[in-house]
Amino acid sequence: MAKKRIYEIAKELGISSKELIAKLDEMGMPGLKAANSVDEEEYTLILQLHRDEGEAPDQELPADAADGSSEQAVSVDATKAEAPKKRDRRTDGVPRPPIVSVLGHIDHGKTTLLDAIRKSHLAGREAGGITQGIAAYQAELHGQRITFIDTPGHKAFSGMRARGAHVTDIAILVVAADDSIMAQTVEAIDHIHAAGVPMIVAINKIDRPNANVDKVMNDLAQRGMTAETWGGDTITVEISALQGENIEELLEMILLVSEMEDLRADPNGPVEAVIIESHLSSGRGAVASAVVRDGTLREKDWVVAGSTCGRIKALLDEGGKRISEVAPGMAAEILGFSDVPEVGSAIAVAKSQSEARKVAQQCERAEKQQVVERPRSFDDFFAQAEETAKLRLVLKASSTGALEAARREIEAIDVGDVDLEILHAGVGVISESDILLASPVAEECLIVGFGVKADAKAAKVADRAKVAVFTYDVIYDLVEEVEGALKRRLAPEFTESQIGIVEVRDLFKVPSGVVAGCYVADGRVTRRAHVRVVRNDEEIHVGEIASLRRFEDDVREVQAGRECGLRIRDFDGVEVGDRLEVFEMEEVVR
Repeated sequence: MAKKRIYEIAKELGISSKELIAKLDEMGMPGLKAANSVDEEEYTLILQLHRDEGEAPDQELPADAADGSSEQAVSVDATKAEAPKKRDRRTDGVPRPPIVSVLGHIDHGKTTLLDAIRKSHLAGREAGGITQGIAAYQAELHGQRITFIDTPGHKAFSGMRARGAHVTDIAILVVAADDSIMAQTVEAIDHIHAAGVPMIVAINKIDRPNANVDKVMNDLAQRGMTAETWGGDTITVEISALQGENIEELLEMILLVSEMEDLRADPNGPVEAVIIESHLSSGRGAVASAVVRDGTLREKDWVVAGSTCGRIKALLDEGGKRISEVAPGMAAEILGFSDVPEVGSAIAVAKSQSEARKVAQQCERAEKQQVVERPRSFDDFFAQAEETAKLRLVLKASSTGALEAARREIEAIDVGDVDLEILHAGVGVISESDILLASPVAEECLIVGFGVKADAKAAKVADRAKVAVFTYDVIYDLVEEVEGALKRRLAPEFTESQIGIVEVRDLFKVPSGVVAGCYVADGRVTRRAHVRVVRNDEEIHVGEIASLRRFEDDVREVQAGRECGLRIRDFDGVEVGDRLEVFEMEEVVR
């Protein structure tokens, strides 16, 4: 019997993959994924237990369940890539179609794959041809729809992410079987991981004579992405986009991941939509394409996208047909904006024209007031950076050897509590793609070039996105600066330095509290110092000095052998005879 995948068994039993996985966990088969396979014995056991629970109609076991062949089950305890952090998802509402982006190296078949899906599984083919300007379309399989963003490439993917637009639910990474992992493949992987979305690897061009699927699998494993068929965690599908081979299996996997992600939306809730394409049309004015993730966008709605607003005059679907509303998971072309909105802008629905204009004007003013320049030095970076225990890097170098040397030296840096994460490391000049990768986390991310600089376009994008870019020609300078950057991320440490001993000899009540009349027995006392109240050799209180006086005057310091009056902030329990240990907090250089 050929191995059976979990999702195939779930389909046979008429239940969801998630339900079946939960049952298998209870049966003592934990850790299985929907795309994992089981052997004959496990398959028979699953069917038998399901029948015993009365959850499936009486039926004969499929012929291949008892054909005598037996294969070893795939182990799931294999090396796994570090899972990216997932965005918070809605737990209520109704299921919605997944929104999918396609990424990968140039010439590996991203556009050919989208064309193959469009031709074979286009939803609503009777509507006519595709309107290319909509930048998205829907495929259909088994009555379920999938929305594809027709802007292949990680620059478009990260360009929207850089503006804070969470559009994609699932990313398809296309890798050519005759070429394996290339420079742009690595970039795409890093962009997908940074976005925190599930990934499916489509191994394309398996029809080529020199196709080597095992090499692709091995290269993926080298990057910590072991395929599920090898006992890992990465879903892979072998396809030929040109021949249309296994396209349906890829769509099955998308629906499977969508089911596991449990994508939901509330059609009657607030609108969450994003501009994925926009342009100015000579006949129709400002035209924008948008994908709706939540809520419902309707004709005649007043909408705002950044500093642009308008009333929706018309909504057009992927076939150019006019529609009255756009439900969650759908895309549409929008006519009615007063100006061309920026790609990646979020769409908000306003109650009236005045409200829409007010919100747009507020956004415009906020954009004009945002005059913070991108950091030009480490001091600038840390002046603008948020206090976090992490420093992220995008590392670029002039050659593979230089990159490996720089990465090795940087990863050897250890400064304790601060984590260093290399978002992406590659060979070549600092590009626009690198800036887009760093910009969503610009407050804690540096782009570092070793022997390379940023190209003109990247420098402009970095200025606009406020991303810090630093370049070095000497590796020791690079390592020293990065180590210094990590140390500055450390939370400060302080130590106590005792500076004086004070004896309490009298008490005076004043409107603000109790003032202790004191004698400085040793050292000194300063107005900004801290005190420890000790009574009968026991610590009573630790606090700050609120005021320090000598006779009628406020003073900054009183030396040993003199009297003074001091008040402890928020503490009036001091008594005659108490000893006050005066100390200062000194920051320790880490």
